[in-house]
Amino acid sequence: MTAAERPASPALTERQEARRRRILHASAELAGRGGFDAVQMREVAEAAGVALGTLYRYFPSKVHLLVATMQDQLQRMHTTLRRRPPAGEDPAGRVAQTLMRAFRALQREPQLADAMVRALTFADRSVSPEVDTVSRLTTAIVLDAMGTEHPTPEQLSAVRVIEHTWHSALITWLSGRASIAQVKIDIEMACRLIDLTAQETAGPGAGGGGGGGAGDEAGSGAEAAKEPARD
Repeated sequence: MTAAERPASPALTERQEARRRRILHASAELAGRGGFDAVQMREVAEAAGVALGTLYRYFPSKVHLLVATMQDQLQRMHTTLRRRPPAGEDPAGRVAQTLMRAFRALQREPQLADAMVRALTFADRSVSPEVDTVSRLTTAIVLDAMGTEHPTPEQLSAVRVIEHTWHSALITWLSGRASIAQVKIDIEMACRLIDLTAQETAGPGAGGGGGGGAGDEAGSGAEAAKEPARD
């Protein structure tokens, strides 16, 4: 069954949500100890205290499970960042600071980070809803740091480039091809796009009165919907 054909799942009960959290915790623990290969569905089921069939009803494959684990990690980061938001008046600087905080959180558990990134790389169309949720969460984190509730199309485009840069920097660091210092430089450089889009947005409005739909707002689309799970 493809992602498009998969029916929407009903909201989880409190007991089901607790079971799902145990599964995600077990996945993160196993990945943190041994990376992608250490996450075996039978071992996850045993560690979470659920039947193997139950695990597959929640997560049809290891890739689904690890992408959901990344979603869970990002949600935790987002909660932490909202409690302690980045300082500074410059939006580009706040976004760079936020992404480096997220990067350092992943840096503390490189095996887990590698497992989640590999799952995203291996994800096919059947995992599209889960991958889209990860993307929306990342976008929400960036927009929160920018202090933008209603981004323009140009700002959303800049955010996508920044997200791609962050993801690529994570991959190159995990593979040993980039230092933390280089990652920081790349992220800060990408975040300069925020200043560029701010200038472009202000430009037409500063000109003479007529014409221009550059101020049309894009729907934020950044609110991270919780991943649907299965009974």
